[in-house]
Amino acid sequence: MSIDQFSMNVKENIRDKGKRDLLVPKGLLYKQPLVLVGRTDVATVTPWLAPIVWEGTFEPTLIDAIYKQQNLTIATTVFAVGKYVRFLKDFLETAEKHYFLGFRVHYYIFTDQPEAIPAVTLAPNRTLTPIKIPGSNRWQEITLRRMERLQEIIQSHLIFEADYIFSLDVDSKFHGPWGAESLGQLVGALHPGYFKANRQRFPYERRPQSQAYIPAGEGDYYYGGAVIGGYLEDVYRLAKTCKEQLDIDASKSIEAAWQEESHLNKYFLYNKPTKVLSPEYLWQNVHSKPEEVKIIRFTQVIKNNAAVRPNPIKSQIAKGY
Repeated sequence: MSIDQFSMNVKENIRDKGKRDLLVPKGLLYKQPLVLVGRTDVATVTPWLAPIVWEGTFEPTLIDAIYKQQNLTIATTVFAVGKYVRFLKDFLETAEKHYFLGFRVHYYIFTDQPEAIPAVTLAPNRTLTPIKIPGSNRWQEITLRRMERLQEIIQSHLIFEADYIFSLDVDSKFHGPWGAESLGQLVGALHPGYFKANRQRFPYERRPQSQAYIPAGEGDYYYGGAVIGGYLEDVYRLAKTCKEQLDIDASKSIEAAWQEESHLNKYFLYNKPTKVLSPEYLWQNVHSKPEEVKIIRFTQVIKNNAAVRPNPIKSQIAKGY
């Protein structure tokens, strides 16, 4: 199915999200918004005028009330292959405490061990569907296939079942509220290891032979591959493009520096996200929390890569991946 054909199906089967009114329930009380006072220690908007979401830049009571009236379903995909299935229990239990509370959420668990998915009590209007996929003796192969799986599930199932999608890493836990403030047409998250860094330090793919190549002197931010979200059509387009570029690289025996994350950063350079999540939404426990980060909402846990990956290498262990 072409992107154009998929787009037509989206419009036929899903309401036009861009035309949804931002309706507020009558009698809702919330803090008065201020024009002259706000966060001054961080950037809250990109150069292309996309919001950068930090604590203190939104009113959760108001924004959740607006979006809950739209009767949304948020599809959430998680890949738990091999020994990574051990992270599912903490992921799901903490998600049920913090992630889109009061919304319809459908978890789709890609795994080679459906029988190992833990029994976690889900709130009303929240469901879980296992999807059997093959395992691999290379963790890189699993990440490289992620874009293909996203493209397939959006095209085959989600077009009829969901309004938004988030793809999240399973070796992670929720620690704080994650709600409608994160919704957008195309959503990326700032990588916690590089949000203060000069672009020359970003670990972009620097080989011109790769489809993920970003030349020196270019680039906005470095986005983490552990969080991708947005409208179905936009994430489908992202996944399809990255998958095609991954296939071209593979035909030349090239593997980008950080697999699908490298291709994601190339895509976001030329297809700007409409909303950027601060490192609150993608932290790593290997880093100490700086003053700018007022709350940690979602974090990748510290793990022994040698114990969970079939082929860990020292550089990834050092970087905390």
